[in-house]
Amino acid sequence: PFSGYAANSILYNRGVYPEESFGRVKKYGLPLLLSQDEGVKSFIANLNTQLSEWLEAGKLQRIVLVIMSKATNEVLERWNFSIETDKEVVDKGVSREKSDKEIMREIQAIMRQIASSITYLPCLDEPCIFDVLAYTDMDVAVPFTWTESDPKLIANPQMVKLHSFDTKIHKVDTLVSYKNDEWDEQ
Repeated sequence: PFSGYAANSILYNRGVYPEESFGRVKKYGLPLLLSQDEGVKSFIANLNTQLSEWLEAGKLQRIVLVIMSKATNEVLERWNFSIETDKEVVDKGVSREKSDKEIMREIQAIMRQIASSITYLPCLDEPCIFDVLAYTDMDVAVPFTWTESDPKLIANPQMVKLHSFDTKIHKVDTLVSYKNDEWDEQ
Protein backbone atom coordinates (compact mmCIF):
# COMPACT_ATOMS: atom_id res chain seq x y z
CA PRO A 1 0.00 0.00 0.00
CA PHE A 2 2.93 2.40 0.55
CA SER A 3 3.38 2.62 -3.24
CA GLY A 4 -0.20 3.86 -3.65
CA TYR A 5 0.18 6.53 -0.98
CA ALA A 6 3.56 7.56 -2.39
CA ALA A 7 2.13 7.72 -5.94
CA ASN A 8 -0.82 9.85 -4.79
CA SER A 9 1.51 12.15 -2.86
CA ILE A 10 3.76 12.59 -5.90
CA LEU A 11 0.80 13.22 -8.23
CA TYR A 12 -0.63 15.78 -5.81
CA ASN A 13 2.59 17.57 -4.91
CA ARG A 14 3.82 17.72 -8.50
CA GLY A 15 0.47 19.05 -9.75
CA VAL A 16 -0.16 16.25 -12.24
CA TYR A 17 -3.85 16.44 -11.33
CA PRO A 18 -5.79 19.43 -9.99
CA GLU A 19 -5.67 20.02 -6.24
CA GLU A 20 -9.47 19.78 -5.92
CA SER A 21 -9.44 16.21 -7.29
CA PHE A 22 -7.77 14.94 -4.08
CA GLY A 23 -9.32 14.09 -0.71
CA ARG A 24 -7.58 14.08 2.67
CA VAL A 25 -6.92 10.89 4.68
CA LYS A 26 -4.68 10.05 7.62
CA LYS A 27 -2.10 7.31 7.09
CA TYR A 28 1.33 6.62 8.61
CA GLY A 29 0.46 9.25 11.23
CA LEU A 30 0.36 11.96 8.54
CA PRO A 31 -2.39 13.77 6.65
CA LEU A 32 -2.14 12.51 3.04
CA LEU A 33 -4.09 13.31 -0.09
CA LEU A 34 -5.62 10.64 -2.32
CA SER A 35 -6.95 11.14 -5.82
CA GLN A 36 -10.74 10.99 -6.09
CA ASP A 37 -10.51 10.48 -9.88
CA GLU A 38 -12.02 7.05 -10.60
CA GLY A 39 -9.49 6.25 -13.34
CA VAL A 40 -6.52 7.05 -11.11
CA LYS A 41 -8.05 5.20 -8.13
CA SER A 42 -8.66 2.10 -10.27
CA PHE A 43 -5.15 2.24 -11.80
CA ILE A 44 -3.48 2.54 -8.39
CA ALA A 45 -5.68 -0.17 -6.81
CA ASN A 46 -4.82 -2.62 -9.61
CA LEU A 47 -1.18 -1.61 -9.41
CA ASN A 48 -1.07 -2.16 -5.62
CA THR A 49 -2.68 -5.59 -5.93
CA GLN A 50 -0.07 -6.75 -8.44
CA LEU A 51 2.91 -5.12 -6.70
CA SER A 52 1.88 -6.64 -3.35
CA GLU A 53 1.81 -10.11 -4.91
CA TRP A 54 5.31 -9.69 -6.37
CA LEU A 55 6.61 -8.06 -3.17
CA GLU A 56 5.35 -10.89 -0.94
CA ALA A 57 7.02 -13.42 -3.25
CA GLY A 58 10.29 -11.45 -3.15
CA LYS A 59 10.13 -10.91 -6.93
CA LEU A 60 9.92 -7.09 -7.10
CA GLN A 61 13.19 -5.18 -7.47
CA ARG A 62 12.11 -1.65 -8.30
CA ILE A 63 9.09 0.59 -8.87
CA VAL A 64 9.49 3.73 -10.96
CA LEU A 65 6.81 6.41 -11.22
CA VAL A 66 7.44 8.44 -14.37
CA ILE A 67 5.99 11.90 -15.04
CA MET A 68 5.89 12.85 -18.72
CA SER A 69 4.79 15.76 -20.85
CA LYS A 70 1.26 15.06 -22.08
CA ALA A 71 2.03 16.76 -25.42
CA THR A 72 5.37 15.09 -26.24
CA ASN A 73 5.70 12.10 -23.85
CA GLU A 74 9.10 13.50 -22.87
CA VAL A 75 10.11 12.16 -19.45
CA LEU A 76 10.36 15.04 -16.97
CA GLU A 77 10.79 13.09 -13.70
CA ARG A 78 11.53 9.53 -12.54
CA TRP A 79 10.70 8.58 -8.95
CA ASN A 80 12.73 5.42 -8.35
CA PHE A 81 11.96 3.11 -5.42
CA SER A 82 14.62 0.35 -5.35
CA ILE A 83 13.62 -2.67 -3.30
CA GLU A 84 16.04 -5.07 -1.69
CA THR A 85 14.34 -8.18 -0.31
CA ASP A 86 15.79 -10.23 2.53
CA LYS A 87 15.61 -13.65 0.84
CA GLU A 88 16.04 -15.47 4.16
CA VAL A 89 12.81 -13.91 5.44
CA VAL A 90 10.89 -14.81 2.27
CA ASP A 91 12.35 -18.33 1.90
CA LYS A 92 12.50 -19.44 5.54
CA GLY A 93 9.97 -17.17 7.24
CA VAL A 94 12.67 -15.88 9.59
CA SER A 95 11.73 -12.43 10.87
CA ARG A 96 14.13 -9.61 11.70
CA GLU A 97 13.51 -7.45 14.75
CA LYS A 98 12.28 -3.97 13.99
CA SER A 99 9.47 -2.10 15.67
CA ASP A 100 6.44 -0.94 13.71
CA LYS A 101 7.02 2.50 15.25
CA GLU A 102 10.52 2.67 13.77
CA ILE A 103 9.25 1.56 10.34
CA MET A 104 6.49 4.19 10.57
CA ARG A 105 9.03 6.94 11.34
CA GLU A 106 11.09 6.01 8.27
CA ILE A 107 8.01 5.98 6.01
CA GLN A 108 6.92 9.35 7.45
CA ALA A 109 10.33 10.79 6.57
CA ILE A 110 9.96 9.71 2.92
CA MET A 111 6.40 11.02 2.69
CA ARG A 112 7.56 14.36 4.11
CA GLN A 113 10.40 14.50 1.59
CA ILE A 114 7.99 13.84 -1.27
CA ALA A 115 5.79 16.68 -0.01
CA SER A 116 8.76 19.04 0.31
CA SER A 117 10.11 18.14 -3.15
CA ILE A 118 8.22 21.07 -4.65
CA THR A 119 10.83 23.36 -3.06
CA TYR A 120 13.70 22.02 -5.19
CA LEU A 121 12.20 20.32 -8.24
CA PRO A 122 11.54 22.46 -11.31
CA CYS A 123 7.93 23.56 -11.88
CA LEU A 124 5.94 21.31 -14.15
CA ASP A 125 4.37 24.11 -16.15
CA GLU A 126 2.68 21.97 -18.78
CA PRO A 127 0.00 19.26 -18.64
CA CYS A 128 1.55 15.96 -17.57
CA ILE A 129 0.70 12.27 -17.48
CA PHE A 130 2.24 9.49 -15.44
CA ASP A 131 3.07 5.83 -15.73
CA VAL A 132 4.51 3.23 -13.38
CA LEU A 133 7.25 0.79 -14.32
CA ALA A 134 7.83 -2.39 -12.32
CA TYR A 135 11.15 -4.20 -12.44
CA THR A 136 10.74 -7.84 -11.44
CA ASP A 137 12.55 -11.15 -11.57
CA MET A 138 12.41 -12.70 -15.04
CA ASP A 139 10.24 -15.65 -13.97
CA VAL A 140 7.15 -13.69 -12.85
CA ALA A 141 3.79 -13.94 -14.55
CA VAL A 142 2.83 -10.54 -15.95
CA PRO A 143 -0.86 -9.62 -16.28
CA PHE A 144 -1.98 -9.43 -19.90
CA THR A 145 -3.10 -5.81 -19.38
CA TRP A 146 0.51 -4.79 -18.66
CA THR A 147 2.88 -3.98 -21.51
CA GLU A 148 6.64 -4.04 -21.69
CA SER A 149 8.23 -0.60 -21.77
CA ASP A 150 11.53 1.10 -22.32
CA PRO A 151 13.08 2.41 -19.08
CA LYS A 152 11.88 5.98 -19.79
CA LEU A 153 15.25 7.48 -18.88
CA ILE A 154 16.10 11.18 -18.75
CA ALA A 155 19.18 12.35 -20.65
CA ASN A 156 21.66 14.13 -18.34
CA PRO A 157 19.34 14.18 -15.30
CA GLN A 158 19.70 15.94 -11.98
CA MET A 159 19.26 13.46 -9.11
CA VAL A 160 18.27 13.77 -5.47
CA LYS A 161 18.49 10.82 -3.10
CA LEU A 162 15.66 10.72 -0.58
CA HIS A 163 15.42 8.81 2.69
CA SER A 164 15.25 5.05 2.62
CA PHE A 165 13.21 2.82 4.86
CA ASP A 166 13.61 -0.71 6.03
CA THR A 167 10.81 -3.06 7.01
CA LYS A 168 11.38 -6.47 8.53
CA ILE A 169 11.57 -7.90 5.00
CA HIS A 170 12.44 -5.12 2.51
CA LYS A 171 14.82 -2.18 2.26
CA VAL A 172 13.56 0.61 0.00
CA ASP A 173 15.88 3.30 -1.37
CA THR A 174 14.30 6.32 -3.01
CA LEU A 175 15.76 8.59 -5.68
CA VAL A 176 14.13 11.25 -7.83
CA SER A 177 15.75 12.26 -11.10
CA TYR A 178 14.51 15.14 -13.17
CA LYS A 179 15.19 16.91 -16.43
CA ASN A 180 18.20 19.18 -16.17
CA ASP A 181 17.05 22.74 -16.87
CA GLU A 182 19.53 24.53 -19.15
CA TRP A 183 19.07 27.72 -17.06
CA ASP A 184 20.59 25.97 -14.03
CA GLU A 185 23.92 25.63 -15.83
CA GLN A 186 24.48 29.34 -16.37
